[in-house]
Amino acid sequence: MSTIRPLIPLLVTAGILIGGNGLQGTYIALRGSAEGFSPSTIGMIGAAYSIGFAIGCLYVTRILRSIGHIRSFAAMAAITASCSILMPLFIEPGFWMLMRFIIGIAVASLFAVIESWINAKVTNANRARTLSVYRLVDLSSVTLAQYLIPAIGVEGPVIFSLVAIAMAMSLVPISVADRSHPSPPEAINYDIRAVWRISPLSVVGVIAVGLAMAAFRNIGPIYAQDIGMSVTGIATFMSAGIIGGVVLQYPLGLYSDRLDRRKVIIWATIGTILTGGYLSFVAGLDQTANIIGIFVYGAFAMPLYSLCSAHANDHAKPGEHALVSAGLLFFWSIGATIGPLLASLLLQFIGPKVFFIYTSFIFTGFLAYTFLRMRTRPAIPPEQRPGRFRALLRTSAYFNKLAGTPDDEGRPPRT
Repeated sequence: MSTIRPLIPLLVTAGILIGGNGLQGTYIALRGSAEGFSPSTIGMIGAAYSIGFAIGCLYVTRILRSIGHIRSFAAMAAITASCSILMPLFIEPGFWMLMRFIIGIAVASLFAVIESWINAKVTNANRARTLSVYRLVDLSSVTLAQYLIPAIGVEGPVIFSLVAIAMAMSLVPISVADRSHPSPPEAINYDIRAVWRISPLSVVGVIAVGLAMAAFRNIGPIYAQDIGMSVTGIATFMSAGIIGGVVLQYPLGLYSDRLDRRKVIIWATIGTILTGGYLSFVAGLDQTANIIGIFVYGAFAMPLYSLCSAHANDHAKPGEHALVSAGLLFFWSIGATIGPLLASLLLQFIGPKVFFIYTSFIFTGFLAYTFLRMRTRPAIPPEQRPGRFRALLRTSAYFNKLAGTPDDEGRPPRT
């Protein structure tokens, strides 16, 4: 415990930040619906956030190198809190899109700052423990935050105020307890053509994950509402999908380390498609069936980003691993921008039944492309791979370093 104690303020800050951001993501969809926004409008608000997130990923390193970690974090936390407070004052779709766009930029920067800061303090002796605690913080804070919505209700400014308070309070642990001044991180190279050259399959895979899973995070609450779930049921539905994502992360990752990773990607993709079919044609309006279905859906779908990242790192040359992590996050952001908009249009004009037909269609296309790539490119034998599978969060490119991805010499860091 002594090795991780200095990191506790940063991890507490991360928990407050993750919980507040996860709460707002679900709440925006429900509040927008309560205010009479159409599903397509809610999808555009979700897309605006993803565009901002992508821009934040591109420019945060410049900000960090210009003014440092604590000033960057303070500025972005203040911007996020201010935008959250402003949203209930002007309930207009265009204004909400602008606020969520700005919040996307700020949140991407906040995650990059905190994860860069943690990486500056983590050592090989406490890396694995820090990573485990970070994942526990992520899962518990997002899950618990969902239940504030049924406890408080959708109407009124309270949830917006709580998000603003969370952003402001996230400053306290690092301001009071952490006196470190980490060096500015190295610039991140977003050479997307190079990432496509390294692994076309991984690029297509993370775009597919963005198209489908960002739609789930942004439009999933509307789907659950349209099939008759209560606010508590919606919170449980969203939490079940997130918690389910943890169940098969390591089993699938373990097998992918021993086999052709593309075979494991195929198994996970087929599981996602079949579960999407179950949710579309079998679960119907039954709340329990839908919650069980989304739990299994998350178990298969959530690991796909990490599997695709591991596959890309298998093909990366020494010195290209940071490029891969940054590039895949950027491509995921592209999918996450388009996905909520497409899904919301389908939901608005066809109905909730089409939601998981849409995601299954996306993953069926990815499945076909995976089979094509297996015929085009041979697998890398497990003993020749530079690193092992790592379960990743799509928060910033700096999380990959915390997860122990291969270093610039192509060797996995010791944990």
